[in-house]
Amino acid sequence: MQVNTKNFGLIDIDDDKLITFPQGIVGFPELNKFALIHDEEEGSDSSIKWLQSMDEPAFAMPVMNPLLVKEDYNPNIEDELFEEIGGLDDEAMLVLITLTVPKEVEKMSVNLKAPFVINAETKKGMQVILDGDEYPVKYPIFELLKNRKAGE
Repeated sequence: MQVNTKNFGLIDIDDDKLITFPQGIVGFPELNKFALIHDEEEGSDSSIKWLQSMDEPAFAMPVMNPLLVKEDYNPNIEDELFEEIGGLDDEAMLVLITLTVPKEVEKMSVNLKAPFVINAETKKGMQVILDGDEYPVKYPIFELLKNRKAGE
């Protein structure tokens, strides 16, 4: 499948790489098909990837593994929620969080409250809104990333 994206130009995505979100994502229930892509210059090891909509080529969100910013990230989610995407086991589960980079880059944050959970075997995913106050919507990461880079 080819799609002319706003951020990456014309890209070619193999059908077996498409991820379906049966319920869409928060705020965009009509967007169901996505591909997880990375910046070619940084390669597949890049810590920031993009969840690119195949339904709306202008829509892509930067995402990352939550363990890169919060090593103890382990939200408690009821297993029944995952039946629609084929259930989950630890081997097939991919968890991603959205990254927000405002004009004032020092205010960069991730959303730990609404992770994307993807079953890598079925290629189906869902966005979960976590209960409670343990994980914030805006978790600041600029200083963390800056300190990590300085320590390299």
